[in-house]
Amino acid sequence: MGQAEPFRATALIVEDDVMQREMLSLLLEESGYQVIQCDSAEAAQRVLDKSAGALCLMLTDVQLAGRMTGVELAHVAKDRNPKLDIVVTSGRPLAQSLPDGAKFWAKPWAPLDVLREAELAQLS
Repeated sequence: MGQAEPFRATALIVEDDVMQREMLSLLLEESGYQVIQCDSAEAAQRVLDKSAGALCLMLTDVQLAGRMTGVELAHVAKDRNPKLDIVVTSGRPLAQSLPDGAKFWAKPWAPLDVLREAELAQLS
């Protein structure tokens, strides 16, 4: 009989910039996360429909491929999983309100911020 794999927290990265999405994914994978990547809120919403309860962390840009924004996605995600740790990021000031408990990070942010948030998300 093989050994069971240890639990690995799962993060959802929603970013239309491939380089940023890959960098975020690598940082989180190095922190022990399983990572699901999406370039649009619509694709992320399909992930949330199937497995919102399994996610610990979602990082999303405001501007994404597709019609829905990252802020709109944050509201959908909080509805599906109220305990989900959500970070919304943008290079511009935020014009819309975020759901309770969601955080806003202005770009540029430091990779250390991502690692800290990943650790906090696993503790909650």
